[in-house]
Amino acid sequence: MNYLYFPGCTLYTKAKNFDQTARNCSLLLGFELIELPNWTCCGATFPLATDNLMALLPPARILARAKEQGEILTTLCAICFNVIKRTNHLLQRDGEKREKINEFMEMNYLGDLKVLHYLEILKQEIGFSTIKDKVKKPLNELQAAPYYGCMLLRPFEEMGFDDKERPTLFEEFLESLGAKPVDFPYKIECCGSFQSVGSPEVATECAYRILTSAMKQGAEVVVSTCPLCTFNLDQKQSDILKAHLDFKTIPVLYFTQLLGVAMGLDPRTLGFEQNAVDPIPLLKRKGLV
Repeated sequence: MNYLYFPGCTLYTKAKNFDQTARNCSLLLGFELIELPNWTCCGATFPLATDNLMALLPPARILARAKEQGEILTTLCAICFNVIKRTNHLLQRDGEKREKINEFMEMNYLGDLKVLHYLEILKQEIGFSTIKDKVKKPLNELQAAPYYGCMLLRPFEEMGFDDKERPTLFEEFLESLGAKPVDFPYKIECCGSFQSVGSPEVATECAYRILTSAMKQGAEVVVSTCPLCTFNLDQKQSDILKAHLDFKTIPVLYFTQLLGVAMGLDPRTLGFEQNAVDPIPLLKRKGLV
């Protein structure tokens, strides 16, 4: 099986370990990610002004080109997923805007492409039971806190990603790897997002609340689906330590890195050197590397 894949800008730069671990794990699970040819940036944010059609052109072009190649488009980055899926939702439901956008693009996209996050591919197309059967190195009850963030879920009526009040898809994924999911109150709260640029202290405090909430519930590692969330939760722990002297650091991993561990990939191929908080000591204690 092959799935058309939109990597997005960050996975080609700061989050190469996210991209590569996903590609490698896909092959072990029996499918391949086929990179969308000639892709461009999705725009990084969905426009706040509903009449700002120019901002919808980049994701609309991505959707139209993907439809020429296949029926399903998948991506890893939660922000890319949010922008592309919400644009698809708008194009499906607003004929007037769809007509204007198509006229500008000189294309005829009808909003009939299926957009799935990589986690949805794993659940709906591959099956978590299949993943469990293919695991070579169960995660030994590793207490992992699934951090959804806000982009995978919101706005609820447009994203349609799992249950909007109590999502469980991420937890089911971790269980299939042999980990023990940790439920914590901040798992769908915002990490601070782009505040890390203009008001870094705001993002630092958001990260502090999320991480301490997870650790209070017993988490040994926090697992993310978003490069920006991972930056705020992982890279900013040095800033958190300056503001909160009692803070204890915790590894923050992409879910594909944990998948790679469970699938028996060589730890040297999982990009742990890009993690600010080194996960190797924890994984060694658990007998996983």
